[in-house]
Amino acid sequence: MSDFHSTPGLVLLPAVDVADGKAVRLTQGEAGTETNYGDPVQAAEDWVSQGAEWIHLVDLDAAFGRGDNLDVLRRVMKQMHGINVELSGGIRDDRSLEAALDSGAKRINLGTAALENPEWAANVISKYGEAIAVGLDVRGTTLAARGWTREGGDLWEVLDRLEEAGCARYVVTDVTKDGTLQGPNIELLKLVMEKTERPVVASGGISSLDDIQALRDLVPLGLEGAIVGKALYAGAFTLAEALDVAAD
Repeated sequence: MSDFHSTPGLVLLPAVDVADGKAVRLTQGEAGTETNYGDPVQAAEDWVSQGAEWIHLVDLDAAFGRGDNLDVLRRVMKQMHGINVELSGGIRDDRSLEAALDSGAKRINLGTAALENPEWAANVISKYGEAIAVGLDVRGTTLAARGWTREGGDLWEVLDRLEEAGCARYVVTDVTKDGTLQGPNIELLKLVMEKTERPVVASGGISSLDDIQALRDLVPLGLEGAIVGKALYAGAFTLAEALDVAAD
């Protein structure tokens, strides 16, 4: 399966967010705003059948610190032969990191851990390199932690620290846009890309094929991919249509 660097255009990662064993979508990352979309394995298989080469798989229960869906995630990954999985949610210590790496994920997305335990995160980044991305979940220029329920410090200070640690890739989410279908925060993405040479993946707010095109236009600045969630589930466009625009 081709990796990012051999793929022209913008790489799309359809999201499968799992809570209580089911595929769900949240609005602005808030617990209690779940819309249920059924079996996560079925959801992932749908995206693969439409041409996805990556799946962004999120354990929401682990992110909110209320249990985990590891068995379900493993079941999803078992079905994803030859498909790259980026795994996110609640990976905060050696035990959860080992479990995530053992599950067969191609890449692990660290969130809260990179903010609350910077020394551990720096160690993990140096040990696993490309296998680790760091999620920068932002409100304004303040980072959000613990499933977006707590403040996690200043975006630019944390980014400087992660650059020093040699972080390979950033997943940037404007929390206020996530699940709202209001369009991605292009300005925020540009600001982050000005501060790093590393590839950036956009997340949150994509509502239309025009949004995909706007993100595609940022590829020369360092945007590598985009995570698409609610717009796909809501039927705003098909993944096949989005992949066409992203590869344009």
